[in-house]
Amino acid sequence: MSDAALTLEARIPDSLAAAVAEQLRAAASARVSQRLTQADATLWGPASTPEVANRLGWLTIAERMLAELDDICAFADRVRDDRIRDVVLLGMGGSSLAPEVLRRCFPRQRERPALHVLDSTDAATVRAVEAQVQIPRTLFVVSSKSGGTIEPLSLFAHFWALSGAGERFAAITDPGSGLEQLARAHGFGRVFAGDPDIGGRYSALSAFGIVPGALIGADVAALLNGAPEARRTRVRGVADAGSGEPPDGSDGGETEAGVWLGAALSALARAGRDKLTFIISSTLPGLGLWLEQLVAESTGKHGRGILPVAEEPLGEPEQYGEDRVFAYLPDLEMPDRPREQAVQALAGAGHPVITVPTRGPGDLGRVFMLWEIAVAVAGWGLEINPFDQPNVQQAKDATNRVLAEYERSHELPELADADAPALDQLLGEAAPPQYVAIMGYLRPTAEVDAAVSELRVALRRRTRATTTFGYGPRFLHSTGQFHKGGPKTGRFLQLLHDEPPDIDIPGAAYGLTTLKNAQATGDLQTLRELGLPAERVRSCGDPARAVLDLVADINRLAGSGRSA
Repeated sequence: MSDAALTLEARIPDSLAAAVAEQLRAAASARVSQRLTQADATLWGPASTPEVANRLGWLTIAERMLAELDDICAFADRVRDDRIRDVVLLGMGGSSLAPEVLRRCFPRQRERPALHVLDSTDAATVRAVEAQVQIPRTLFVVSSKSGGTIEPLSLFAHFWALSGAGERFAAITDPGSGLEQLARAHGFGRVFAGDPDIGGRYSALSAFGIVPGALIGADVAALLNGAPEARRTRVRGVADAGSGEPPDGSDGGETEAGVWLGAALSALARAGRDKLTFIISSTLPGLGLWLEQLVAESTGKHGRGILPVAEEPLGEPEQYGEDRVFAYLPDLEMPDRPREQAVQALAGAGHPVITVPTRGPGDLGRVFMLWEIAVAVAGWGLEINPFDQPNVQQAKDATNRVLAEYERSHELPELADADAPALDQLLGEAAPPQYVAIMGYLRPTAEVDAAVSELRVALRRRTRATTTFGYGPRFLHSTGQFHKGGPKTGRFLQLLHDEPPDIDIPGAAYGLTTLKNAQATGDLQTLRELGLPAERVRSCGDPARAVLDLVADINRLAGSGRSA
Protein backbone atom coordinates (compact mmCIF):
# COMPACT_ATOMS: atom_id res chain seq x y z
CA MET A 1 0.00 0.00 0.00
CA SER A 2 1.24 3.47 -0.84
CA ASP A 3 1.30 6.31 1.67
CA ALA A 4 -1.76 8.39 0.75
CA ALA A 5 -0.17 11.53 2.20
CA LEU A 6 2.55 11.30 -0.45
CA THR A 7 0.08 11.40 -3.34
CA LEU A 8 1.23 13.82 -6.02
CA GLU A 9 -1.04 16.79 -6.65
CA ALA A 10 -1.11 19.15 -9.59
CA ARG A 11 -2.79 22.40 -10.55
CA ILE A 12 -2.66 22.73 -14.32
CA PRO A 13 -4.31 25.76 -15.96
CA ASP A 14 -7.16 24.97 -18.35
CA SER A 15 -5.10 26.32 -21.25
CA LEU A 16 -2.53 23.56 -20.72
CA ALA A 17 -4.73 20.69 -19.51
CA ALA A 18 -5.51 19.44 -23.02
CA ALA A 19 -1.82 19.07 -23.86
CA VAL A 20 -1.23 17.08 -20.67
CA ALA A 21 -4.28 14.91 -21.35
CA GLU A 22 -3.08 14.16 -24.87
CA GLN A 23 0.35 13.11 -23.59
CA LEU A 24 -1.26 10.87 -20.97
CA ARG A 25 -3.34 9.20 -23.67
CA ALA A 26 -0.16 8.64 -25.68
CA ALA A 27 1.53 7.14 -22.61
CA ALA A 28 -1.43 4.81 -22.13
CA SER A 29 -1.30 3.75 -25.75
CA ALA A 30 2.46 3.19 -25.60
CA ARG A 31 2.13 1.21 -22.33
CA VAL A 32 4.90 3.30 -20.80
CA SER A 33 4.46 2.08 -17.22
CA GLN A 34 4.40 -1.59 -18.16
CA ARG A 35 7.38 -1.25 -20.49
CA LEU A 36 9.36 0.52 -17.77
CA THR A 37 8.73 -2.48 -15.52
CA GLN A 38 10.06 -4.71 -18.28
CA ALA A 39 13.10 -2.43 -18.88
CA ASP A 40 12.05 -2.17 -22.51
CA ALA A 41 14.74 -0.08 -24.20
CA THR A 42 12.60 0.47 -27.30
CA LEU A 43 10.64 3.11 -25.40
CA TRP A 44 13.38 5.53 -26.42
CA GLY A 45 14.20 4.34 -29.93
CA PRO A 46 15.14 1.34 -32.02
CA ALA A 47 16.69 -1.63 -30.22
CA SER A 48 20.12 -0.70 -31.56
CA THR A 49 20.12 2.85 -30.13
CA PRO A 50 23.44 3.41 -28.28
CA GLU A 51 23.33 4.12 -24.55
CA VAL A 52 19.81 2.87 -23.92
CA ALA A 53 19.63 -0.92 -23.41
CA ASN A 54 22.85 -0.75 -21.35
CA ARG A 55 21.61 2.18 -19.24
CA LEU A 56 18.56 0.71 -17.49
CA GLY A 57 20.19 -0.91 -14.46
CA TRP A 58 18.90 1.91 -12.23
CA LEU A 59 15.41 0.42 -12.39
CA THR A 60 16.43 -2.51 -10.16
CA ILE A 61 19.61 -1.26 -8.48
CA ALA A 62 18.04 -0.70 -5.04
CA GLU A 63 17.04 -4.34 -4.67
CA ARG A 64 20.47 -5.52 -5.84
CA MET A 65 22.34 -3.12 -3.57
CA LEU A 66 20.53 -4.53 -0.53
CA ALA A 67 22.38 -7.79 -1.15
CA GLU A 68 25.71 -5.90 -0.95
CA LEU A 69 24.82 -3.77 2.03
CA ASP A 70 26.36 -5.96 4.74
CA ASP A 71 29.74 -5.74 3.02
CA ILE A 72 29.48 -1.98 2.50
CA CYS A 73 28.45 -1.35 6.10
CA ALA A 74 31.24 -3.61 7.38
CA PHE A 75 33.72 -1.44 5.44
CA ALA A 76 32.18 1.70 6.91
CA ASP A 77 32.49 0.21 10.41
CA ARG A 78 36.17 -0.56 9.83
CA VAL A 79 36.75 3.05 8.75
CA ARG A 80 35.06 4.20 11.95
CA ASP A 81 37.07 1.75 14.05
CA ASP A 82 40.29 3.02 12.44
CA ARG A 83 39.34 6.41 13.91
CA ILE A 84 39.21 8.12 10.55
CA ARG A 85 38.02 11.68 11.15
CA ASP A 86 37.25 12.77 7.59
CA VAL A 87 36.29 11.30 4.24
CA VAL A 88 37.15 13.39 1.18
CA LEU A 89 35.25 12.28 -1.90
CA LEU A 90 36.97 13.22 -5.15
CA GLY A 91 34.32 13.13 -7.86
CA MET A 92 32.37 15.05 -10.43
CA GLY A 93 28.77 15.12 -11.62
CA GLY A 94 26.91 11.90 -11.03
CA SER A 95 29.58 10.56 -8.70
CA SER A 96 29.50 13.60 -6.40
CA LEU A 97 26.02 15.12 -6.35
CA ALA A 98 24.13 12.32 -4.56
CA PRO A 99 26.84 12.13 -1.85
CA GLU A 100 26.56 15.92 -1.52
CA VAL A 101 22.80 15.61 -0.93
CA LEU A 102 23.36 12.94 1.74
CA ARG A 103 26.12 15.01 3.35
CA ARG A 104 23.86 18.04 3.66
CA CYS A 105 20.66 16.22 4.62
CA PHE A 106 21.94 13.88 7.33
CA PRO A 107 23.62 15.22 10.47
CA ARG A 108 27.06 13.85 11.28
CA GLN A 109 26.86 10.71 13.41
CA ARG A 110 28.87 10.40 16.58
CA GLU A 111 32.20 8.63 15.93
CA ARG A 112 31.57 8.63 12.17
CA PRO A 113 33.80 10.72 9.89
CA ALA A 114 32.73 14.00 8.33
CA LEU A 115 32.23 13.91 4.57
CA HIS A 116 33.78 16.52 2.27
CA VAL A 117 32.71 16.39 -1.38
CA LEU A 118 35.42 17.90 -3.56
CA ASP A 119 34.25 18.44 -7.14
CA SER A 120 36.19 21.54 -8.08
CA THR A 121 39.42 22.39 -9.87
CA ASP A 122 39.61 25.72 -8.05
CA ALA A 123 42.90 25.75 -6.15
CA ALA A 124 41.52 27.78 -3.24
CA THR A 125 38.70 25.27 -2.80
CA VAL A 126 41.18 22.41 -2.62
CA ARG A 127 43.33 24.30 -0.12
CA ALA A 128 40.23 24.97 2.02
CA VAL A 129 39.45 21.24 2.21
CA GLU A 130 43.07 20.46 3.05
CA ALA A 131 42.90 22.92 5.93
CA GLN A 132 39.89 21.11 7.41
CA VAL A 133 41.39 17.61 7.54
CA GLN A 134 44.36 15.74 8.96
CA ILE A 135 45.82 13.78 6.04
CA PRO A 136 46.86 10.69 8.09
CA ARG A 137 43.34 10.41 9.53
CA THR A 138 41.52 10.97 6.26
CA LEU A 139 40.07 8.46 3.80
CA PHE A 140 40.14 9.65 0.19
CA VAL A 141 37.44 8.13 -2.02
CA VAL A 142 38.13 8.55 -5.73
CA SER A 143 34.78 8.25 -7.46
CA SER A 144 34.44 8.11 -11.23
CA LYS A 145 32.18 5.87 -13.26
CA SER A 146 34.29 5.97 -16.40
CA GLY A 147 37.52 6.06 -14.43
CA GLY A 148 38.97 8.62 -16.82
CA THR A 149 37.39 11.92 -15.73
CA ILE A 150 40.08 14.58 -15.55
CA GLU A 151 38.91 16.34 -12.37
CA PRO A 152 38.93 13.42 -9.87
CA LEU A 153 42.11 11.99 -11.38
CA SER A 154 43.87 15.35 -11.04
CA LEU A 155 42.69 15.66 -7.44
CA PHE A 156 43.85 12.12 -6.74
CA ALA A 157 47.34 12.92 -8.06
CA HIS A 158 47.52 15.89 -5.69
CA PHE A 159 46.36 14.07 -2.57
CA TRP A 160 48.39 10.96 -3.34
CA ALA A 161 51.49 13.15 -3.33
CA LEU A 162 50.51 14.37 0.15
CA SER A 163 49.64 10.95 1.57
CA GLY A 164 50.95 8.04 -0.48
CA ALA A 165 49.25 5.56 1.87
CA GLY A 166 47.22 3.17 -0.26
CA GLU A 167 45.16 1.96 2.69
CA ARG A 168 43.85 5.52 3.07
CA PHE A 169 42.34 5.48 -0.42
CA ALA A 170 39.27 3.77 -1.85
CA ALA A 171 37.73 3.86 -5.30
CA ILE A 172 34.22 3.61 -6.72
CA THR A 173 34.27 2.91 -10.42
CA ASP A 174 32.95 0.62 -13.12
CA PRO A 175 34.67 -2.76 -13.55
CA GLY A 176 37.70 -2.67 -15.83
CA SER A 177 38.05 1.11 -15.82
CA GLY A 178 41.36 2.94 -15.74
CA LEU A 179 40.62 4.00 -12.17
CA GLU A 180 40.23 0.38 -11.11
CA GLN A 181 43.65 -0.37 -12.59
CA LEU A 182 45.15 2.70 -10.90
CA ALA A 183 43.65 1.65 -7.57
CA ARG A 184 45.10 -1.85 -7.81
CA ALA A 185 48.51 -0.47 -8.79
CA HIS A 186 48.55 1.93 -5.83
CA GLY A 187 47.31 -0.58 -3.27
CA PHE A 188 44.00 1.11 -2.47
CA GLY A 189 42.34 -0.25 0.65
CA ARG A 190 39.13 -0.98 -1.23
CA VAL A 191 37.58 -0.81 -4.70
CA PHE A 192 33.80 -0.78 -5.04
CA ALA A 193 32.30 -1.70 -8.40
CA GLY A 194 29.64 0.44 -9.99
CA ASP A 195 26.99 -1.01 -12.27
CA PRO A 196 28.10 -0.52 -15.89
CA ASP A 197 24.43 -0.49 -16.95
CA ILE A 198 23.74 2.75 -15.07
CA GLY A 199 24.68 6.25 -16.21
CA GLY A 200 26.23 8.58 -13.68
CA ARG A 201 23.21 10.81 -13.06
CA TYR A 202 21.01 7.75 -12.39
CA SER A 203 23.52 6.24 -9.93
CA ALA A 204 22.33 7.74 -6.61
CA LEU A 205 21.18 4.37 -5.25
CA SER A 206 24.21 2.47 -6.56
CA ALA A 207 27.61 2.24 -4.90
CA PHE A 208 28.29 5.85 -5.94
CA GLY A 209 25.72 7.11 -3.44
CA ILE A 210 25.37 4.25 -0.98
CA VAL A 211 29.06 3.84 -0.06
CA PRO A 212 29.55 7.52 0.95
CA GLY A 213 26.20 7.40 2.74
CA ALA A 214 27.26 4.35 4.75
CA LEU A 215 30.58 5.98 5.66
CA ILE A 216 28.79 8.87 7.38
CA GLY A 217 26.30 6.59 9.12
CA ALA A 218 23.20 7.47 7.08
CA ASP A 219 20.46 4.84 7.14
CA VAL A 220 21.22 3.56 3.66
CA ALA A 221 19.06 0.46 4.19
CA ALA A 222 16.04 2.74 4.60
CA LEU A 223 17.00 4.61 1.42
CA LEU A 224 17.21 1.40 -0.58
CA ASN A 225 14.03 -0.05 0.90
CA GLY A 226 12.23 3.19 0.11
CA ALA A 227 13.07 3.16 -3.59
CA PRO A 228 10.38 0.63 -4.64
CA GLU A 229 7.78 2.89 -3.04
CA ALA A 230 8.28 5.26 -5.98
CA ARG A 231 6.36 2.88 -8.25
CA ARG A 232 3.53 2.79 -5.71
CA THR A 233 3.30 6.58 -5.31
CA ARG A 234 0.18 7.87 -7.01
CA VAL A 235 -1.37 11.03 -8.44
CA ARG A 236 -5.10 11.68 -8.14
CA GLY A 237 -7.63 13.92 -9.76
CA VAL A 238 -5.52 15.18 -12.65
CA ALA A 239 -4.30 11.91 -14.06
CA ASP A 240 -6.59 11.48 -17.04
CA ALA A 241 -7.35 15.22 -17.46
CA GLY A 242 -10.63 14.40 -19.18
CA SER A 243 -9.19 11.71 -21.44
CA GLY A 244 -12.28 9.54 -20.99
CA GLU A 245 -10.17 6.42 -20.41
CA PRO A 246 -7.96 5.04 -17.64
CA PRO A 247 -4.50 6.62 -17.96
CA ASP A 248 -1.31 4.57 -18.19
CA GLY A 249 -0.44 2.91 -14.90
CA SER A 250 -3.87 3.72 -13.44
CA ASP A 251 -5.38 1.82 -10.54
CA GLY A 252 -8.80 2.68 -9.18
CA GLY A 253 -8.68 6.25 -10.47
CA GLU A 254 -5.09 6.77 -9.37
CA THR A 255 -2.05 6.95 -11.64
CA GLU A 256 1.59 6.07 -11.07
CA ALA A 257 3.15 9.40 -10.09
CA GLY A 258 6.48 9.05 -11.87
CA VAL A 259 4.88 8.21 -15.20
CA TRP A 260 2.32 10.99 -14.87
CA LEU A 261 4.98 13.50 -13.85
CA GLY A 262 7.28 12.67 -16.76
CA ALA A 263 4.48 12.75 -19.31
CA ALA A 264 3.12 16.03 -17.90
CA LEU A 265 6.50 17.74 -17.82
CA SER A 266 7.22 16.79 -21.43
CA ALA A 267 3.78 18.03 -22.52
CA LEU A 268 4.25 21.31 -20.64
CA ALA A 269 7.71 21.78 -22.15
CA ARG A 270 6.34 21.28 -25.65
CA ALA A 271 3.70 23.90 -24.82
CA GLY A 272 6.40 26.42 -23.86
CA ARG A 273 6.52 25.78 -20.10
CA ASP A 274 10.05 24.40 -20.20
CA LYS A 275 11.60 26.13 -17.14
CA LEU A 276 11.11 23.56 -14.35
CA THR A 277 11.53 25.63 -11.19
CA PHE A 278 12.12 23.65 -7.99
CA ILE A 279 10.80 24.88 -4.66
CA ILE A 280 12.21 22.44 -2.11
CA SER A 281 11.88 22.14 1.65
CA SER A 282 14.81 23.52 3.61
CA THR A 283 15.16 20.07 5.21
CA LEU A 284 16.40 18.71 1.85
CA PRO A 285 19.43 20.92 1.12
CA GLY A 286 21.37 20.02 -2.01
CA LEU A 287 18.53 18.02 -3.58
CA GLY A 288 18.00 20.76 -6.14
CA LEU A 289 21.57 20.34 -7.43
CA TRP A 290 21.04 16.59 -7.90
CA LEU A 291 17.72 17.18 -9.67
CA GLU A 292 19.37 19.85 -11.79
CA GLN A 293 21.85 17.41 -13.29
CA LEU A 294 19.28 14.65 -13.71
CA VAL A 295 16.88 16.88 -15.65
CA ALA A 296 19.32 19.02 -17.64
CA GLU A 297 21.73 16.30 -18.74
CA SER A 298 18.91 13.90 -19.58
CA THR A 299 16.64 16.20 -21.56
CA GLY A 300 18.73 19.05 -23.01
CA LYS A 301 19.60 17.83 -26.50
CA HIS A 302 18.57 18.12 -30.16
CA GLY A 303 17.23 21.61 -29.49
CA ARG A 304 14.69 20.36 -26.96
CA GLY A 305 14.63 19.97 -23.23
CA ILE A 306 13.49 21.00 -19.79
CA LEU A 307 15.63 23.57 -18.02
CA PRO A 308 15.83 22.84 -14.28
CA VAL A 309 15.97 25.92 -12.06
CA ALA A 310 17.42 25.17 -8.63
CA GLU A 311 17.98 27.35 -5.57
CA GLU A 312 16.39 30.44 -7.08
CA PRO A 313 14.91 32.78 -4.43
CA LEU A 314 11.11 32.78 -4.41
CA GLY A 315 9.44 35.76 -6.02
CA GLU A 316 5.99 37.23 -6.52
CA PRO A 317 3.87 35.54 -9.23
CA GLU A 318 4.05 38.52 -11.58
CA GLN A 319 7.85 38.34 -11.66
CA TYR A 320 7.76 35.05 -13.57
CA GLY A 321 7.28 34.58 -17.30
CA GLU A 322 4.83 32.23 -18.98
CA ASP A 323 7.60 29.70 -19.57
CA ARG A 324 7.62 28.38 -15.98
CA VAL A 325 6.33 25.22 -14.32
CA PHE A 326 6.87 24.84 -10.58
CA ALA A 327 7.71 21.60 -8.77
CA TYR A 328 7.09 21.93 -5.04
CA LEU A 329 8.73 19.35 -2.76
CA PRO A 330 7.51 19.98 0.80
CA ASP A 331 8.54 17.94 3.84
CA LEU A 332 5.33 16.73 5.48
CA GLU A 333 7.24 16.27 8.75
CA MET A 334 8.29 19.95 8.82
CA PRO A 335 5.52 22.18 7.46
CA ASP A 336 6.57 25.58 6.11
CA ARG A 337 3.52 27.85 6.03
CA PRO A 338 5.12 30.88 4.30
CA ARG A 339 6.52 28.69 1.52
CA GLU A 340 3.16 26.94 1.16
CA GLN A 341 1.40 30.30 0.82
CA ALA A 342 3.89 31.44 -1.82
CA VAL A 343 3.29 28.27 -3.83
CA GLN A 344 -0.48 28.69 -3.59
CA ALA A 345 -0.10 32.24 -4.89
CA LEU A 346 1.80 30.97 -7.92
CA ALA A 347 -0.93 28.45 -8.70
CA GLY A 348 -3.61 31.08 -8.14
CA ALA A 349 -1.89 33.33 -10.68
CA GLY A 350 -2.20 30.64 -13.36
CA HIS A 351 1.23 29.04 -13.24
CA PRO A 352 1.26 25.22 -13.39
CA VAL A 353 2.28 23.86 -9.98
CA ILE A 354 3.01 20.21 -9.24
CA THR A 355 3.38 19.21 -5.60
CA VAL A 356 5.52 16.14 -4.88
CA PRO A 357 5.28 15.59 -1.10
CA THR A 358 8.16 14.03 0.84
CA ARG A 359 8.83 12.87 4.36
CA GLY A 360 12.22 14.52 4.60
CA PRO A 361 15.72 13.05 4.34
CA GLY A 362 14.67 9.51 5.24
CA ASP A 363 12.45 9.51 2.14
CA LEU A 364 15.27 10.28 -0.29
CA GLY A 365 15.42 6.77 -1.71
CA ARG A 366 11.84 7.05 -2.94
CA VAL A 367 12.38 10.63 -4.10
CA PHE A 368 15.49 9.71 -6.10
CA MET A 369 13.70 6.84 -7.84
CA LEU A 370 10.50 8.81 -8.46
CA TRP A 371 12.37 11.57 -10.26
CA GLU A 372 14.56 9.14 -12.20
CA ILE A 373 11.37 7.54 -13.53
CA ALA A 374 9.83 10.92 -14.29
CA VAL A 375 12.87 12.18 -16.20
CA ALA A 376 13.20 8.95 -18.18
CA VAL A 377 9.51 9.24 -19.15
CA ALA A 378 10.00 12.91 -20.02
CA GLY A 379 12.71 11.78 -22.44
CA TRP A 380 10.17 9.48 -24.04
CA GLY A 381 7.68 12.36 -24.27
CA LEU A 382 10.26 14.66 -25.87
CA GLU A 383 11.40 11.90 -28.24
CA ILE A 384 15.01 12.02 -27.11
CA ASN A 385 17.41 9.59 -25.46
CA PRO A 386 17.53 10.56 -21.76
CA PHE A 387 20.63 8.45 -21.11
CA ASP A 388 23.28 9.98 -23.38
CA GLN A 389 25.09 13.32 -22.98
CA PRO A 390 26.79 14.29 -26.25
CA ASN A 391 27.49 17.89 -25.31
CA VAL A 392 29.21 16.97 -22.04
CA GLN A 393 31.80 15.24 -24.20
CA GLN A 394 31.91 18.39 -26.32
CA ALA A 395 32.96 20.35 -23.21
CA LYS A 396 35.63 17.78 -22.38
CA ASP A 397 36.97 17.97 -25.92
CA ALA A 398 37.11 21.77 -25.70
CA THR A 399 39.11 21.56 -22.46
CA ASN A 400 41.53 19.09 -24.01
CA ARG A 401 41.97 21.36 -27.02
CA VAL A 402 42.83 24.36 -24.84
CA LEU A 403 45.19 22.30 -22.67
CA ALA A 404 46.98 20.96 -25.75
CA GLU A 405 47.49 24.54 -26.91
CA TYR A 406 48.81 25.45 -23.46
CA GLU A 407 51.31 22.61 -23.51
CA ARG A 408 52.60 23.84 -26.87
CA SER A 409 52.79 27.55 -26.08
CA HIS A 410 52.69 27.67 -22.25
CA GLU A 411 49.91 30.22 -22.56
CA LEU A 412 46.13 30.03 -22.44
CA PRO A 413 44.06 31.83 -25.09
CA GLU A 414 43.24 35.39 -24.08
CA LEU A 415 39.51 36.18 -23.97
CA ALA A 416 38.55 39.77 -23.31
CA ASP A 417 36.36 40.73 -20.38
CA ALA A 418 32.96 42.15 -21.22
CA ASP A 419 32.70 45.93 -21.04
CA ALA A 420 29.62 47.72 -19.71
CA PRO A 421 27.79 47.92 -23.09
CA ALA A 422 28.36 44.20 -23.71
CA LEU A 423 26.95 43.32 -20.30
CA ASP A 424 24.01 45.67 -20.82
CA GLN A 425 23.22 43.90 -24.07
CA LEU A 426 23.69 40.41 -22.64
CA LEU A 427 21.62 40.90 -19.50
CA GLY A 428 19.27 43.74 -20.35
CA GLU A 429 17.89 42.17 -23.51
CA ALA A 430 16.98 38.92 -21.76
CA ALA A 431 13.26 38.14 -21.61
CA PRO A 432 11.11 35.00 -21.46
CA PRO A 433 11.50 32.43 -22.95
CA GLN A 434 15.19 33.25 -22.72
CA TYR A 435 17.21 32.40 -19.63
CA VAL A 436 20.43 33.75 -18.14
CA ALA A 437 22.96 31.15 -17.02
CA ILE A 438 25.47 32.47 -14.49
CA MET A 439 28.56 30.27 -14.50
CA GLY A 440 30.96 30.71 -11.59
CA TYR A 441 34.52 29.47 -11.95
CA LEU A 442 35.48 30.42 -8.43
CA ARG A 443 35.58 29.12 -4.87
CA PRO A 444 32.14 28.23 -3.50
CA THR A 445 31.42 30.37 -0.43
CA ALA A 446 28.32 31.48 1.44
CA GLU A 447 29.15 35.06 0.47
CA VAL A 448 29.24 34.24 -3.24
CA ASP A 449 26.02 32.25 -2.94
CA ALA A 450 24.28 35.20 -1.28
CA ALA A 451 25.59 37.68 -3.85
CA VAL A 452 24.52 35.49 -6.76
CA SER A 453 21.04 35.15 -5.23
CA GLU A 454 20.80 38.94 -5.23
CA LEU A 455 21.94 39.02 -8.84
CA ARG A 456 19.29 36.48 -9.84
CA VAL A 457 16.57 38.44 -8.08
CA ALA A 458 17.69 41.70 -9.71
CA LEU A 459 17.66 40.14 -13.18
CA ARG A 460 14.27 38.53 -12.66
CA ARG A 461 12.75 41.72 -11.30
CA ARG A 462 14.03 43.67 -14.27
CA THR A 463 13.51 41.19 -17.15
CA ARG A 464 11.31 38.32 -15.83
CA ALA A 465 13.88 36.01 -17.43
CA THR A 466 14.73 32.73 -15.73
CA THR A 467 18.20 32.54 -14.17
CA THR A 468 20.37 29.59 -13.24
CA PHE A 469 23.67 29.40 -11.41
CA GLY A 470 26.33 26.73 -11.29
CA TYR A 471 29.88 26.46 -10.03
CA GLY A 472 32.41 25.42 -12.64
CA PRO A 473 33.51 22.89 -13.58
CA ARG A 474 30.63 21.07 -11.81
CA PHE A 475 27.92 22.52 -14.04
CA LEU A 476 29.73 21.29 -17.19
CA HIS A 477 28.55 17.81 -16.18
CA SER A 478 25.05 19.09 -15.44
CA THR A 479 23.39 22.12 -17.00
CA GLY A 480 26.32 22.35 -19.43
CA GLN A 481 24.59 19.69 -21.54
CA PHE A 482 21.40 21.78 -21.72
CA HIS A 483 23.34 24.98 -22.48
CA LYS A 484 24.70 23.51 -25.69
CA GLY A 485 22.18 20.84 -26.62
CA GLY A 486 18.86 22.33 -25.50
CA PRO A 487 16.79 25.16 -26.97
CA LYS A 488 18.96 28.06 -28.12
CA THR A 489 17.42 30.50 -25.65
CA GLY A 490 20.32 30.87 -23.23
CA ARG A 491 22.42 33.94 -22.48
CA PHE A 492 25.62 33.15 -20.62
CA LEU A 493 27.57 35.13 -18.03
CA GLN A 494 30.86 33.58 -16.93
CA LEU A 495 32.39 34.73 -13.65
CA LEU A 496 36.07 33.87 -13.29
CA HIS A 497 38.29 34.38 -10.27
CA ASP A 498 41.63 32.89 -9.23
CA GLU A 499 43.14 32.87 -5.74
CA PRO A 500 46.90 32.15 -5.88
CA PRO A 501 48.98 30.18 -5.31
CA ASP A 502 48.29 27.46 -7.84
CA ILE A 503 48.45 23.76 -6.95
CA ASP A 504 50.62 21.53 -9.12
CA ILE A 505 49.14 18.34 -10.55
CA PRO A 506 51.85 15.66 -10.32
CA GLY A 507 52.46 14.13 -13.72
CA ALA A 508 50.78 16.98 -15.61
CA ALA A 509 52.33 19.97 -17.36
CA TYR A 510 49.88 22.35 -15.70
CA GLY A 511 48.34 23.06 -12.30
CA LEU A 512 44.76 23.19 -11.07
CA THR A 513 44.36 26.90 -11.84
CA THR A 514 45.44 26.34 -15.42
CA LEU A 515 43.05 23.39 -15.69
CA LYS A 516 40.15 25.47 -14.34
CA ASN A 517 40.93 28.34 -16.71
CA ALA A 518 41.19 25.90 -19.63
CA GLN A 519 37.77 24.53 -18.75
CA ALA A 520 36.30 28.04 -18.53
CA THR A 521 37.92 29.14 -21.79
CA GLY A 522 36.93 26.01 -23.69
CA ASP A 523 33.34 26.36 -22.51
CA LEU A 524 33.09 30.02 -23.48
CA GLN A 525 34.60 29.33 -26.89
CA THR A 526 32.16 26.48 -27.50
CA LEU A 527 29.13 28.57 -26.57
CA ARG A 528 30.24 31.30 -28.96
CA GLU A 529 30.93 28.78 -31.73
CA LEU A 530 27.32 27.67 -31.34
CA GLY A 531 26.19 31.26 -31.88
CA LEU A 532 25.10 31.80 -28.30
CA PRO A 533 25.62 35.15 -26.50
CA ALA A 534 28.30 34.60 -23.87
CA GLU A 535 30.45 37.06 -21.95
CA ARG A 536 33.13 36.82 -19.28
CA VAL A 537 33.79 38.91 -16.19
CA ARG A 538 37.06 38.23 -14.40
CA SER A 539 37.39 39.65 -10.89
CA CYS A 540 40.71 40.36 -9.21
CA GLY A 541 39.42 41.30 -5.79
CA ASP A 542 36.68 39.84 -3.66
CA PRO A 543 34.43 37.80 -6.02
CA ALA A 544 31.31 38.32 -3.91
CA ARG A 545 31.89 42.06 -3.96
CA ALA A 546 32.27 41.97 -7.74
CA VAL A 547 28.89 40.24 -8.08
CA LEU A 548 27.25 42.80 -5.78
CA ASP A 549 28.73 45.61 -7.90
CA LEU A 550 27.03 44.03 -10.91
CA VAL A 551 23.76 43.92 -8.97
CA ALA A 552 24.12 47.62 -8.19
CA ASP A 553 24.66 48.39 -11.89
CA ILE A 554 21.52 46.45 -12.85
CA ASN A 555 19.45 48.17 -10.19
CA ARG A 556 20.79 51.57 -11.21
CA LEU A 557 19.91 50.98 -14.86
CA ALA A 558 16.48 49.70 -13.89
CA GLY A 559 15.89 52.84 -11.85
CA SER A 560 16.86 55.02 -14.80
CA GLY A 561 14.44 53.21 -17.09
CA ARG A 562 17.12 51.73 -19.32
CA SER A 563 17.06 48.09 -20.40
CA ALA A 564 19.62 46.85 -17.82
